[in-house]
Amino acid sequence: MAERVTFPSSTGPLLAGIVDRPEGEVRGWGLFAHGFTLGKDSPAAARICKQLAAEGVGMLRFDNLGLGDSEGDWGDGSFTVKVADTVLAARFMTEHLTHGDPPSLLVGHSWGGAAVIAAAQEAGARAVASVCAPFDPSHAEHQYDDLVDQVLAEGNAVWQVGGKRLNLKRGMVEDVRDADLENRIADLGLPLLVMHSPTDRVVGIENASQIFAAARHPRSFVALEGSDHLLTAPGQAKRAARIVSAWADPYLVRPRPSSR
Repeated sequence: MAERVTFPSSTGPLLAGIVDRPEGEVRGWGLFAHGFTLGKDSPAAARICKQLAAEGVGMLRFDNLGLGDSEGDWGDGSFTVKVADTVLAARFMTEHLTHGDPPSLLVGHSWGGAAVIAAAQEAGARAVASVCAPFDPSHAEHQYDDLVDQVLAEGNAVWQVGGKRLNLKRGMVEDVRDADLENRIADLGLPLLVMHSPTDRVVGIENASQIFAAARHPRSFVALEGSDHLLTAPGQAKRAARIVSAWADPYLVRPRPSSR
């Protein structure tokens, strides 16, 4: 069962999300963060969340600022904004979905994987899973490096990517360059599952090695053999979700009965 929701972003505009509810017993709740220019309906986001819901883990996935059904200008986002909005999404779940308990699990794909690591402590999570995530959020600059000089000189530029026209702004470029994930990983203090494809041509497997090396126990690594970065081939995202479901089981908090 899917339910559409909205909640305010850290910058003001409303963000749009989908709640994938389990049809049977609920083992726990989780929050999903999508990649840099993707969205809640991207294959990785939708298929992972639906599979987790099928296995009893309710999930919220949402569009970042200016993407999909969310309001605002994508160019007003940044890594800092994405992390802050992930925290607000967790608070929305705590208030409206989980009856006072923060979501137990944060899952992030690609750039979203970096964001959930950075947001996890403030969000109140008990465990974190990253899928094909970069060790350094500024890795995203490789996607728009031919526009960087123009953005820094003029303040913005139109970036055409994946059928979208996005407004790339100086503030975002500078914020992404300044993002520090290494210290966040070392200070995470939560169970971390690192998942990555050895044949990922967008975010290389060395990123998983760096994240894993910077993390402290309990930490786990699973190779997504045969997967591409976007997990688009049949069965890839579902397989990743099943792995997350089994790994996260000890950390899930079953929801308390509603007092309403």
